[in-house]
Amino acid sequence: MKSGNLITVGVLTPHAAEGQRAEWRCMAATHVRIHVSRTQNPASPGSEPPTAVADLLAGTTPASLDEAVSTLQVAALDALVLASTSLGYALGHREESALVQRLSERWGLPACATAMSAVSALRALDIKRVSLIHPPWFGSSFNDLGAEYFRSQGFEVVEALIAELPNDPDRIEPASVVDWISDHLSPRAEAVVIGGNGFRAARAVHALESRIGRLVLEANQVLLRSVLDSAGAAITIDGFGRLLNNLPESTHTRNERYPCATSSCTCPCRWTGSWPATASTPAPRSRTPR
Repeated sequence: MKSGNLITVGVLTPHAAEGQRAEWRCMAATHVRIHVSRTQNPASPGSEPPTAVADLLAGTTPASLDEAVSTLQVAALDALVLASTSLGYALGHREESALVQRLSERWGLPACATAMSAVSALRALDIKRVSLIHPPWFGSSFNDLGAEYFRSQGFEVVEALIAELPNDPDRIEPASVVDWISDHLSPRAEAVVIGGNGFRAARAVHALESRIGRLVLEANQVLLRSVLDSAGAAITIDGFGRLLNNLPESTHTRNERYPCATSSCTCPCRWTGSWPATASTPAPRSRTPR
C-alpha cells in the first residue's frame, strides 16, 4: 500500500454484471476503491459481453488488455485484477498465470486473477479435496472446465455442481445459496469453492461455513484476499468467512466488521439485514497518488 489503509484497484473484466464491484463495496468499502474497465474483442468492439469460450479468449490479447488498462488512471492504482472465473477456466492455470505476470510486468503493478487466487488460497490452507459450485448460467461446459482447472493443479475435485438456483443473479438470495449447497455437498469435500464473479454469494459464506463446518471460498471474496495481500494491506474483515477473517496476528492492523453500512446496506449487494450495533465505518485516509 502506498499510504494509509485505502488502496485503488483497476478491475479488468469481460462481463457487464455488477458482481465483483458490488461485493467488494460490501466487504471492504472503506479500504478499496475500484475502477472497472471492460476488455473487448478487437474484432467486434462494443459487442455484447462474451459467454462462449472463444469470445472470452478473444479479449485476452496483449493489445486488448493494454487498451483496457489504458482507460484507467494507472498512476493512481495499487493493483490490477482480472475478475472473471470463467475466463480463468477457459485459459487454464498456466495461461492465466502467464497473462497475470505479463500484466504485472507491463504496468509495474501487482496483478491477480480469480481462479488462480482460489488455487493459492487452497494450497496455503493445505486443502486437497474440493467441491466446486457454479451458478446456473455457467452451464455444463464451464462447469467441466472448472473441474479440469482445479484437477490440473493437483486437487481432487470431489464434485462439480451447477446450483439449482434462479438463472438471474438479482434473484439469488444468500439463504438459498446456503440451503442448496448444504443439501448437496459431499461429505468428502474439505472445502467448497463457489465460482463465478457474477454469482454474488459472498453474503452466504459465513452462514455456510457455520452450517457445514468447512472452509468456503467465493470468487469475489478470494480475489479480494489476493489483492489485499499483494498490495500489502494487512486487514481482517469479519462476516465473510475464515479466509478474510483469519490473517496472522502479527499482520493485523484493524478489524473491519461489516463495512458497507452501520444500519442497512444501500449498495448493489442487495443486503437488507441489520448490522451489529458495534459496526463502524471510519473515514478512509487520504493519500497522494504516485
